[in-house]
Amino acid sequence: MTAETFIALVLFAFTTSITPGPNNMMLFASGVNFGFRRTVPHMLGIGAGFLSLLIGVGFGLGALLHSVPALYTGLKFAGGLYLVWIAWKIGTSRSLHEGTATSQPMSFLAAAAFQWVNPKAWVMAVTAMATYTDETQYFLTVMLVGVAFAAVNLPSVSTWAGFGSALRDWLSVPVRLKWFNISMAVLLVISLLPMLK
Repeated sequence: MTAETFIALVLFAFTTSITPGPNNMMLFASGVNFGFRRTVPHMLGIGAGFLSLLIGVGFGLGALLHSVPALYTGLKFAGGLYLVWIAWKIGTSRSLHEGTATSQPMSFLAAAAFQWVNPKAWVMAVTAMATYTDETQYFLTVMLVGVAFAAVNLPSVSTWAGFGSALRDWLSVPVRLKWFNISMAVLLVISLLPMLK
């Protein structure tokens, strides 16, 4: 992989990681509702889960999904249904949760597992592997794609959780929080539409 290709890969990884999508909408809402510190396991789970998905796609899952389109369609719709459920949970939340046990942010394992049914994550992984790997150095280039995403993922997703956390005080007014959570739930559902085509 040339330096120019690697730079292009890092830019692709950054733009796809920092732009709005299901993960970033959930992190923004989690930052508001639970604060930055309690959202850290969610952020780390996204990074670990996406890296495992990316490597899995690079080493054969992408080919499997290409040869069995029904499996890919099933994954997209399973992910879509799960996101609608999460949107419902966000949209009906009416209070900030600092240390309460009744409502919890997404755990590391749940966030990691979610990447495997996240339509945007699959699109990103398949596109990255199809575009930035080289058949003559396949193992090395698959790993370089993983390194590029690992390097930009945490800073990108942290930004969304940080923005949410910064708005906690302003959103401590119940009516503002109510409309914020409803808006985030709607945006989360809207973020699915392009990916479910």
